Amino acid sequence: MPCYNAAPHLTMSIGCVLAQTAPDWELIAIDDGSTDDTAARLSAFSDPRIRVIRQENGGVSVARNRGLAEARGEYVAFLDADDTWEPTFLARMEATLAARPDAVLAYCGWQNLGLPGGRGAPFVPPDYEGPDKAARLIEGCRWPIHAALTRRACIQAAGGFDRRLVIGEDFLLWMTVAIPRPILRVPEVLAYYHFHGGVQATGNRLRFARQTLAAQRIFLGEHPGVASALGNARIREITLAPLLRRAYEAYWARDLQTARALFIDVMKSGYGTLGDWKYMLPSLLPLALHRALIRQSDDRSSP
Repeated sequence: MPCYNAAPHLTMSIGCVLAQTAPDWELIAIDDGSTDDTAARLSAFSDPRIRVIRQENGGVSVARNRGLAEARGEYVAFLDADDTWEPTFLARMEATLAARPDAVLAYCGWQNLGLPGGRGAPFVPPDYEGPDKAARLIEGCRWPIHAALTRRACIQAAGGFDRRLVIGEDFLLWMTVAIPRPILRVPEVLAYYHFHGGVQATGNRLRFARQTLAAQRIFLGEHPGVASALGNARIREITLAPLLRRAYEAYWARDLQTARALFIDVMKSGYGTLGDWKYMLPSLLPLALHRALIRQSDDRSSP
């Protein structure tokens, strides 16, 4: 559990670990240079299964890698300091992996809590083991970091979390671990992602989209056999189509600066239909002119 200025959330997140029905666990909490009272809150937990490590601030990947280096168990899960698990999470996930020695990872369903507009319905992902597994796992991160349990040896063999990525470090790790070997689905909602007013990694649309693409390109560059099996056309489809979709999401939300930057990224790769280019090309205009064109279009389409 990487902890950076996480004091308001620790009672909830560590509480969900203490509530696990599986008693044989260790929680490695990394205080990553917090400037609030995270250290004091962590010290207040007296359970001997909780180990607290303090270090200078190095970022989430450094903190998670430090936890991996300290871990002693056969299985590893990652829980951010503001998220939670069902009490049966560890028991259900461990039993699933233990029954299949050839599998490297188990993943489960999750629910986003705190989103406005009723957008927090529980979600159970599909079974990704199939002929199109590599493409589906490369196309996007298929589970949040705390909705998976892995074998520690496999995570270590993959090199842990890549410090080149600020967002998407878990996405790259999951591709590296999960594509070559079997993974298992636990079709239950056992993990919860809590949205709140703080700074959360996926809050920056532009950085998230670009870091996702960077993770995909790093993985494909380091696994030429996977890239060759997919072929260039399929790779463009599973990497650039999601980037274009995120550009449109920003565009229709009128986050024009993000949309323009992503449209330009897509155009540089020569991707999109003629209809897409109609929306993308104005991104090359000055921002004020682009905004004026959109206002004119909105005015014409108004009743």
